[in-house]
Amino acid sequence: MGAFDETVITTERLLLTPLREEDAAEMTAVLGAEELHEFIGGRPATEEELVWRYRRLAAGSPDPDVLWRNWIVRLRGDSRPVGTVQATIHRRGEGWTAEAAWVIGLPHQGRGYAGEAATALVRWLYGEGAAEVSANVHPGNTASERVAARAGLTLTGEEVDGERVWRGRPIPSVG
Repeated sequence: MGAFDETVITTERLLLTPLREEDAAEMTAVLGAEELHEFIGGRPATEEELVWRYRRLAAGSPDPDVLWRNWIVRLRGDSRPVGTVQATIHRRGEGWTAEAAWVIGLPHQGRGYAGEAATALVRWLYGEGAAEVSANVHPGNTASERVAARAGLTLTGEEVDGERVWRGRPIPSVG
């Protein structure tokens, strides 16, 4: 096993399980609300579109210096899916940086799942060797801004495609 190999990530209330093509059926309902796309754009995907997308993501990036890692966010008690988290990991010379993203289905929002999942993802990325993690958040998406802050990311003055960049680095251990 190498750095950044997908694995199950566990939190107090959640399981982040590596995304599989078979997850598309149950995720169609989780991600099906039009309102979810207010800040991320697009429209809800059909099951067939999600199957195609998940198949492509599971196959991995065609660029050897880029890794795609995707998880389904599930409730620990019954494994019911509530959303997704993902990381695009870039080789930078001898090191790695990562871009993180999260989406929690509308019926499951407001319970802290996004913050818990994003924090777990960012910690995992640092633990695997990422020197920096960033997330791009649409201005006005205050809920996602709170998630980014909870995950330890700080707002920068940068923008990418009209979204504000949040960035963090691992805190060195003392001792």
